[in-house]
Amino acid sequence: MKKVDYQIRVMTMDDYSGVYALWQSIHGFGIRSIDDSREGVERFLTRNPKTSMVAVKEDGAIIGAILCGHDGRRGTFYHVCVREQYRNQGIGKSMAVACMRALKEEKINKVTLVAFTRNALGNQFWKGAGWTFREDLNYYDFTLNEANITEFNK
Repeated sequence: MKKVDYQIRVMTMDDYSGVYALWQSIHGFGIRSIDDSREGVERFLTRNPKTSMVAVKEDGAIIGAILCGHDGRRGTFYHVCVREQYRNQGIGKSMAVACMRALKEEKINKVTLVAFTRNALGNQFWKGAGWTFREDLNYYDFTLNEANITEFNK
Protein backbone atom coordinates (compact mmCIF):
# COMPACT_ATOMS: atom_id res chain seq x y z
CA MET A 1 0.00 0.00 0.00
CA LYS A 2 1.36 3.39 -1.01
CA LYS A 3 1.55 5.89 1.84
CA VAL A 4 -0.87 8.76 1.32
CA ASP A 5 0.01 12.44 1.73
CA TYR A 6 -2.41 14.16 4.08
CA GLN A 7 -2.68 17.02 6.52
CA ILE A 8 -4.44 17.22 9.87
CA ARG A 9 -6.44 20.37 10.51
CA VAL A 10 -9.30 21.66 12.64
CA MET A 11 -12.73 20.50 11.46
CA THR A 12 -15.19 23.19 10.36
CA MET A 13 -18.79 23.07 9.19
CA ASP A 14 -17.50 23.27 5.62
CA ASP A 15 -16.24 19.71 6.21
CA TYR A 16 -19.64 18.32 7.24
CA SER A 17 -20.62 16.70 3.92
CA GLY A 18 -17.25 14.97 3.57
CA VAL A 19 -17.20 13.85 7.20
CA TYR A 20 -20.77 12.54 7.01
CA ALA A 21 -19.91 10.60 3.84
CA LEU A 22 -16.89 9.14 5.67
CA TRP A 23 -19.09 8.07 8.59
CA GLN A 24 -21.50 6.37 6.19
CA SER A 25 -18.62 4.43 4.61
CA ILE A 26 -17.45 2.86 7.90
CA HIS A 27 -18.86 -0.63 8.55
CA GLY A 28 -20.69 -0.85 11.88
CA PHE A 29 -20.57 2.89 12.50
CA GLY A 30 -23.41 4.29 14.62
CA ILE A 31 -24.86 7.51 13.22
CA ARG A 32 -27.48 9.27 15.32
CA SER A 33 -30.17 11.20 13.48
CA ILE A 34 -30.17 14.26 15.75
CA ASP A 35 -26.64 14.45 17.16
CA ASP A 36 -24.94 13.71 13.84
CA SER A 37 -27.21 15.87 11.70
CA ARG A 38 -25.79 19.07 10.23
CA GLU A 39 -27.48 21.02 13.04
CA GLY A 40 -26.19 18.66 15.73
CA VAL A 41 -22.60 18.79 14.51
CA GLU A 42 -22.84 22.57 14.13
CA ARG A 43 -23.90 22.86 17.82
CA PHE A 44 -20.98 20.64 18.80
CA LEU A 45 -18.41 22.58 16.75
CA THR A 46 -19.78 25.90 18.02
CA ARG A 47 -19.17 24.74 21.61
CA ASN A 48 -15.80 23.20 20.69
CA PRO A 49 -14.44 25.24 17.76
CA LYS A 50 -10.77 24.19 17.95
CA THR A 51 -10.67 20.60 19.14
CA SER A 52 -12.19 18.40 16.39
CA MET A 53 -9.89 17.31 13.56
CA VAL A 54 -9.99 15.98 10.01
CA ALA A 55 -7.33 14.27 7.91
CA VAL A 56 -7.43 15.64 4.38
CA LYS A 57 -5.67 14.39 1.25
CA GLU A 58 -4.01 16.82 -1.18
CA ASP A 59 -7.10 16.68 -3.41
CA GLY A 60 -9.32 17.81 -0.49
CA ALA A 61 -10.87 14.40 0.22
CA ILE A 62 -11.54 13.77 3.92
CA ILE A 63 -10.05 10.43 4.91
CA GLY A 64 -10.28 10.68 8.69
CA ALA A 65 -12.17 12.56 11.38
CA ILE A 66 -12.53 12.92 15.14
CA LEU A 67 -15.21 14.90 16.89
CA CYS A 68 -13.53 16.10 20.07
CA GLY A 69 -14.90 18.33 22.74
CA HIS A 70 -14.85 19.00 26.46
CA ASP A 71 -17.05 20.13 29.30
CA GLY A 72 -14.38 22.25 31.00
CA ARG A 73 -13.03 19.28 32.97
CA ARG A 74 -12.65 16.30 30.68
CA GLY A 75 -12.29 15.89 26.94
CA THR A 76 -14.04 13.23 24.89
CA PHE A 77 -13.37 11.72 21.48
CA TYR A 78 -16.40 10.82 19.39
CA HIS A 79 -16.61 9.15 15.99
CA VAL A 80 -12.91 8.44 15.56
CA CYS A 81 -12.53 6.98 12.08
CA VAL A 82 -10.18 6.61 9.12
CA ARG A 83 -11.33 5.50 5.68
CA GLU A 84 -10.53 1.79 5.45
CA GLN A 85 -8.02 1.94 2.56
CA TYR A 86 -5.92 4.52 4.48
CA ARG A 87 -5.66 2.73 7.82
CA ASN A 88 -2.37 1.60 9.39
CA GLN A 89 -0.53 4.71 8.22
CA GLY A 90 -0.64 6.66 11.49
CA ILE A 91 -3.55 8.88 10.41
CA GLY A 92 -5.78 8.05 13.39
CA LYS A 93 -2.93 8.53 15.82
CA SER A 94 -1.96 11.86 14.19
CA MET A 95 -5.53 13.12 14.51
CA ALA A 96 -5.72 11.95 18.14
CA VAL A 97 -2.48 13.76 18.99
CA ALA A 98 -3.75 16.95 17.34
CA CYS A 99 -6.95 16.69 19.40
CA MET A 100 -4.95 16.05 22.58
CA ARG A 101 -2.81 19.11 21.97
CA ALA A 102 -5.91 21.22 21.31
CA LEU A 103 -7.43 19.98 24.59
CA LYS A 104 -4.22 20.79 26.48
CA GLU A 105 -4.34 24.32 25.03
CA GLU A 106 -7.76 24.63 26.68
CA LYS A 107 -6.37 23.37 30.03
CA ILE A 108 -8.01 19.94 29.78
CA ASN A 109 -5.92 17.21 31.41
CA LYS A 110 -7.82 14.00 30.66
CA VAL A 111 -9.59 12.57 27.62
CA THR A 112 -12.03 9.68 27.31
CA LEU A 113 -13.76 7.79 24.55
CA VAL A 114 -16.38 5.12 24.15
CA ALA A 115 -15.80 2.20 21.79
CA PHE A 116 -18.47 -0.37 21.00
CA THR A 117 -17.54 -3.75 22.46
CA ARG A 118 -17.99 -5.30 19.01
CA ASN A 119 -15.44 -2.87 17.53
CA ALA A 120 -12.47 -5.23 17.80
CA LEU A 121 -10.21 -3.11 15.60
CA GLY A 122 -10.88 0.07 17.54
CA ASN A 123 -10.53 -1.59 20.94
CA GLN A 124 -7.26 -3.21 19.89
CA PHE A 125 -5.96 0.17 18.69
CA TRP A 126 -6.80 2.08 21.88
CA LYS A 127 -5.52 -0.63 24.23
CA GLY A 128 -2.35 -0.98 22.16
CA ALA A 129 -1.82 2.78 22.22
CA GLY A 130 -1.71 2.77 26.03
CA TRP A 131 -5.23 3.93 26.85
CA THR A 132 -6.65 2.52 30.08
CA PHE A 133 -9.59 0.15 29.71
CA ARG A 134 -11.91 0.90 32.61
CA GLU A 135 -13.57 -2.12 34.18
CA ASP A 136 -14.71 -0.17 37.23
CA LEU A 137 -17.38 1.85 35.42
CA ASN A 138 -20.75 1.27 33.88
CA TYR A 139 -21.74 3.59 31.08
CA TYR A 140 -25.34 4.79 30.93
CA ASP A 141 -27.17 7.02 28.50
CA PHE A 142 -30.66 8.43 28.39
CA THR A 143 -32.46 9.81 25.34
CA LEU A 144 -33.93 13.19 26.13
CA ASN A 145 -37.45 13.32 24.77
CA GLU A 146 -40.66 14.24 26.53
CA ALA A 147 -41.94 10.65 26.84
CA ASN A 148 -38.72 9.45 28.48
CA ILE A 149 -38.51 12.43 30.83
CA THR A 150 -42.16 11.98 31.87
CA GLU A 151 -41.62 8.27 32.49
CA PHE A 152 -38.45 8.96 34.48
CA ASN A 153 -40.29 11.55 36.60
CA LYS A 154 -43.06 9.13 37.71
